[in-house]
Amino acid sequence: MNIYFSDYFGVTKDEFDAYGVFNVSLINDLPVFIDPFLLFGSEKDEYQKLHQEIIKYITFLREMSDKGTISKGLIKHWFLFPEVKQNWLGYSKVGNGGSGLGAKFASALNSNLSSIFNDFGNEQITQSSHLEKLCLVKDRVGKDSISDFTTNLIKGYLCIYTQNFAKEYLDKSKCKEVSVKHAKFDYQTRRWISKRYNLPFIDGDFVLLTPKDILTKDEAWINKYDITGDFDEIAESIANIELRAQINEYLL
Repeated sequence: MNIYFSDYFGVTKDEFDAYGVFNVSLINDLPVFIDPFLLFGSEKDEYQKLHQEIIKYITFLREMSDKGTISKGLIKHWFLFPEVKQNWLGYSKVGNGGSGLGAKFASALNSNLSSIFNDFGNEQITQSSHLEKLCLVKDRVGKDSISDFTTNLIKGYLCIYTQNFAKEYLDKSKCKEVSVKHAKFDYQTRRWISKRYNLPFIDGDFVLLTPKDILTKDEAWINKYDITGDFDEIAESIANIELRAQINEYLL
């Protein structure tokens, strides 16, 4: 029975290991999340660059919020972060359709960036900015939501990462050139733009792969449902309430 990416696309475990990629299920989302702490703390230059790009975008949002009332259209375009379902990560009872960060989060982010986060990107004490401040925006924001947020902002990188993997390991017949929305933000025109990539394609949609070293897993959820898979190299996540408490303490 075909369950994992490797089953559908004929990739071996050794090939996945060599590339450092997580073998996702194409039947149902897995309780695994992109962790921004792993981007910030990584010694890899490419991850440090991603973290800086994230901070740059949040700083842009803060600057826009500082200027006053933003139209509903621009709040939707700049502040809304839907789930990127093509990476098959997160919580979903069936398939890969999660809720992502909706309009309430967008409104809260807009409000908070112009008030309690008015020094974001320009802190004097920590000498750096931390994406994890967003946990303070809304009480129910946890690892799944932060993962959605981070995925949106590094989607272009994930597209290139997946495209390179596909070029090396997949048959061309199993890939398709697709236009991916919100792949890059153009600061000149202040808009998200689409870009074209040659990506794995199945059941009418493309698939995005993710490096294992920026992922954490929900160990309790995995054990409860007896999911089998290659989770040994994925770090274990902590509870949302603990995550928020540690972040608050760290920022203080």
